[in-house]
Amino acid sequence: MQLVRNMILLAFLVGAAGCSPKYLSYDGPEVTHIVVQKADRRMYLLSGKEILRTYRIDLGFAPDGDKKVQGDGKTPEGRYMINRRNPNSEFYLSLGISYPNVHDIAEARRLGKHPGGDIFIHGEPRKYSVDSPDWTWGCIAVKDGEIRDIYRMVKDGTPITINP
Repeated sequence: MQLVRNMILLAFLVGAAGCSPKYLSYDGPEVTHIVVQKADRRMYLLSGKEILRTYRIDLGFAPDGDKKVQGDGKTPEGRYMINRRNPNSEFYLSLGISYPNVHDIAEARRLGKHPGGDIFIHGEPRKYSVDSPDWTWGCIAVKDGEIRDIYRMVKDGTPITINP
């Protein structure tokens, strides 16, 4: 009888582990800043001056230069904030970047265009596979396991600097 109880308990624990959410809580050092180096295809999570994590990233399909208008395939450059999160993203999990800012909007208006929006740090696509680097429409992409870590470590309001 004890063996049967133990087997039922084990089956329950294994089943419960499989139902865990895509993200878990984080109790490490606070991420105080995200820095993206587009030319190096790297993203850094910082706590003060200490680098907590480094990630290889993919960018927009036209990665050179700053995003100017909707549909240009460029990843924006400048200082922004993490301002939202999507646990049900088409790209596994995603963290919103506060693009466009006032400067971006004014620049696009001078060109007679819309600046675009919906720029995120996100995981891999669900509906198709990606075989080439720099495939997004202007977002910053990482592997699903990495966005899981980033999603739990980074709070809304965290500043992000995206450098050329």
